[in-house]
Amino acid sequence: MLNLTYEYKIQPTLPQEKIMLQWLETCRRVYNYALKERKDWMNYRKCSLNACSIHSEYIIPADARYPNYHRQCKSLTEAKDRIPEFKEVHSQVLQQTLNTLDKAFESMRERGFGFPRFKKPGQIRSFLFPSMGKNPINGNQLLPKIGLVKIKLSRLIPEGFVLKQCRVVKRVSGWYVMLALQCDVDVPQAMPHGEPLGIDLGVYPYVF
Repeated sequence: MLNLTYEYKIQPTLPQEKIMLQWLETCRRVYNYALKERKDWMNYRKCSLNACSIHSEYIIPADARYPNYHRQCKSLTEAKDRIPEFKEVHSQVLQQTLNTLDKAFESMRERGFGFPRFKKPGQIRSFLFPSMGKNPINGNQLLPKIGLVKIKLSRLIPEGFVLKQCRVVKRVSGWYVMLALQCDVDVPQAMPHGEPLGIDLGVYPYVF
């Protein structure tokens, strides 16, 4: 399997740019709420059995399960009935926001990274479409859910490659898309070549 990532500049209209900015803000709100939910669950489990905090206390049912990715996705679906703004964003985009948070916790546990932090306004600058429909590019226009967005195809997509994912990125110089392309081919491993070389790392030269 061969994977490539091509980046192109897009030229959204003013209404489309407004929609994408709203999507970024909604993703930030979902990220921060999901982070607070996990943080509250952890802090509640840290409370001593014989004492409570003088400042505040977390009132969470004792049988409440840890809000992992799958449970938070289910809660997100239920929240769409109460928060109309969530319905305006593609459902997979919001799920990928929760997936990003889940990976941050995984990196904290397995790789020793710091505890995930809340995102300030403007800190989330991209959102991801994890899957694309058939023929998502029509001429020089890309078709996410937000409509026909003009794209500058500075180079053609290679034949045989299928568009799998699309990440929309906001930068100072404008808006861009990063297209993840995939081709079902076998890539042979490079055979070792050249002469062997031995190095003794335990011997150091001394200068007297």
